[in-house]
Amino acid sequence: MNYFSRGSATDNIATADKRAALQMLNRSARKVLLLPPDHTRSNSGAGELTNLLYEMFAPTAQVDIMPTIGTHSPMTEQQLRMMYGAKIPLNRFLVHDWRNQVRHVGTVPGSLIKDWSGGMLDYDVRVEISHQLFAGYDLIVSVGQLVPHEVVGIANYTKNIMTGAGGPDSINKSHFLGAVYGMERMMGHIDTPVRRLFNYGVQTFLKDLPIVYVLTVMQKTAAGMAMRGLYIGDDDATFETGAKLAQQVNLDLLPAPLPKVIVYLDPHEFKSTWLGNKAIYRTRMALADGGELIILAPGLKEFGEDPEIDRLIRQYGYRGTPAALAAVKHDPELAQNLSAAAHLIHGSSEGRFRVTYCPGPGVSADAIRSVGFEAGHLADYPVEKLQDGFNDNGVFYISNPALGLWALKGQFK
Repeated sequence: MNYFSRGSATDNIATADKRAALQMLNRSARKVLLLPPDHTRSNSGAGELTNLLYEMFAPTAQVDIMPTIGTHSPMTEQQLRMMYGAKIPLNRFLVHDWRNQVRHVGTVPGSLIKDWSGGMLDYDVRVEISHQLFAGYDLIVSVGQLVPHEVVGIANYTKNIMTGAGGPDSINKSHFLGAVYGMERMMGHIDTPVRRLFNYGVQTFLKDLPIVYVLTVMQKTAAGMAMRGLYIGDDDATFETGAKLAQQVNLDLLPAPLPKVIVYLDPHEFKSTWLGNKAIYRTRMALADGGELIILAPGLKEFGEDPEIDRLIRQYGYRGTPAALAAVKHDPELAQNLSAAAHLIHGSSEGRFRVTYCPGPGVSADAIRSVGFEAGHLADYPVEKLQDGFNDNGVFYISNPALGLWALKGQFK
């Protein structure tokens, strides 16, 4: 059912309109769980929406907030305040433990995975979801942004449950499914094998939970982030309507391949290559063969947000699909961490273009080289002299890779 739907390429939804839209939710709920993204999605508009939801329900209901961090590190107090502001008491925030505190609610059969992947994979997927969702809530509100995404095609909706609040098997095998199927066949598309997996998992095994989705479409403008769309509902149509607007405002389709791209990673948002490699994921379709991608990462301090995944990335590096698949075949430990293997595929240029990481003091140049990238110096690229898009020196600059997908016009029809 769709409760609220508003959006266009020129809309700019104001706070008063957001507050009014949220009134469509079940106001009689006395125990509410909010599932917003963490600070790595700070441009999603979810921080303000979470505050509005808390403001609306807290006078009459118990309101718990569990950021859907998936495999990301738990949020610090500083990050919680940066994302959600100072008004919500810290004791209302819960931490999702994706490895240990999940419940197995059902299994997606390998026959479906084989069908969805065109025969490329045929494993079963255990649907594992945070135990917190089963704590007797009258209403569960999943908040997030619809935006082109490397794993699922368009981020959010059932992805926020299956991975953001999911467990090892759900996360590992969904990521690997997307990587093997091919990012170029996935990114920016609404109907993908991973989307089918997520929808099936939620709609088959979690249909009795009172989950409603609050979905945003955001666009960067000269005046800052604008909310172009807001969609509230619990069905595929709500997602698909918003996803079509995300395709319209978040796909930057270019006439010709780009020979040189510089991407800046905000140090408050990007502290690992697990997140920072969006600079690779979101530009790879636009980069020319033999081109160069320069990633400015002043806040970089690690490769994986999870210690075990960090170790596996350091061990194997970003060497391309054949190397990653061979490693999965021969290393049982990597085979048990397929999201890490998928990330090794996602983060490689497959030898098609050069990737140069320019880290701050948190990661050494030698460490950068050890995982397969070239290392550069931040000082060589003064971003204050660059503007988003094409610059006079022929460089194409992107100030935040999480806000869209850069591709060629012929790749989307």
